[in-house]
Amino acid sequence: MKDFIPKRVYFEQKALDYPLGRELWARFRDLNIPLEKITSHNRISGIPGKTPHEAYREAKATLVVGVRKTLKFEGCKPSAHYQIPLVTSCPGKCEYCYLQTTLGKKPYIRIYVNQDEILHQAAQYIEERKPEITVFEGAATSDPLPVEPYGGALAKTIEFFGEQEFGRFRFVTKFANVDPLLKLAHQNHTRFRFSLNSDEVIGNFEHGTPPLRERIEAASKVSYAGYPLGFIIAPILIFDGWKDQYRTLLTHLKQQLLPSALDDLTFELITHRFTQRAKKNILDLFPDTKLVMKEEERRVKYGQFGYIKYLYPKEDYEELKAFFLREISQVFPQAKIEYFV
Repeated sequence: MKDFIPKRVYFEQKALDYPLGRELWARFRDLNIPLEKITSHNRISGIPGKTPHEAYREAKATLVVGVRKTLKFEGCKPSAHYQIPLVTSCPGKCEYCYLQTTLGKKPYIRIYVNQDEILHQAAQYIEERKPEITVFEGAATSDPLPVEPYGGALAKTIEFFGEQEFGRFRFVTKFANVDPLLKLAHQNHTRFRFSLNSDEVIGNFEHGTPPLRERIEAASKVSYAGYPLGFIIAPILIFDGWKDQYRTLLTHLKQQLLPSALDDLTFELITHRFTQRAKKNILDLFPDTKLVMKEEERRVKYGQFGYIKYLYPKEDYEELKAFFLREISQVFPQAKIEYFV
């Protein structure tokens, strides 16, 4: 898959006060990519698009280079203590993505040039909690790997955590451009996770992302580089032949990984669910979607703030759970299943 190249780049004025900001300005200028200066990375105008789908697609091709002002990290339970804000959004166009409802109809991609300040804040959080280990999630609102060639935030963060006795880092990606990260001094302090799914789901719903084969090849490289590995399978969807495709996924994955990596694998498993707001946004952005979202065929669960989620019926949920717990325990007997929801 080709590397992400933005169609336009906006620079927050203050970003040019940082060496990385000036370096990126010169780099994009030399590539003849249209550049524009703005006052705030939170307020962007001028992204084209006559329909919601066109505006969404153009936003996904828009990069914003900014300064992260809010250095109070959000929580990230249950998987980590804090989110570490490296990137916002990603160039992938997954129809079901939960960020459809949090980033709006124009989810442009943001990278931050004040990485040293962000990592300094992480060090303070680590200091406050030591001697307990503090875990940071680097992909709560993004996929940072596609824009790594520009900001280099992942490499810097991985090496930072390699030096932290009481800090650990984890992130997840659907992308495959892992080569620049393979020789870093990670010291086993970064868990490198991949989001996987069946060929059916990727082909129909995960637009602009690498196919399953490329993701598994990337995971193989990462296993040989000695990183602790993890896999998210989400959303788990029921469709004709779902058992065969998910079983093939697990079998192929085992064949490609370094055998010693199997001793420390994690799995996170999430069945498909949606809200009415998410459904409306998905239908606006992808009017021809094949994603099945029939409220009458789902069970209702109330979210933390009172909104309704539509989940698979209990019978289907239990069948999915039994299948994945059984198959993973057979193929990866030493793996830890962190949760199934």
